[in-house]
Amino acid sequence: MTSRPEGEEAVAAAALIAAQCPGGDPIDTPYGPEELMPAFTDDLRTLADEALARVISEEAGPASNWVDPEDWKQWRADLNRLRTVLAPPSPSIPLFDIEQ
Repeated sequence: MTSRPEGEEAVAAAALIAAQCPGGDPIDTPYGPEELMPAFTDDLRTLADEALARVISEEAGPASNWVDPEDWKQWRADLNRLRTVLAPPSPSIPLFDIEQ
């Protein structure tokens, strides 16, 4: 199970990675990085998504101790939005190979 600090770090890291993805929101917080972040590799998107899935699934676990029960639904929706942004784009497969 993810402990409170690990869960918070997983959410923060996922938000930083999602910020670089198409549709991601920029990080604009006093707690964000002070310097420009390097470009992250695409494989980190999958890891960040997996970490968020784990944090979200702990509704009765540690995450419930650091999210106010009244805010749980909105918090979960926010994490699901991050997961949507982190989902890698579907590979485009041409349906027809047309030679000209």
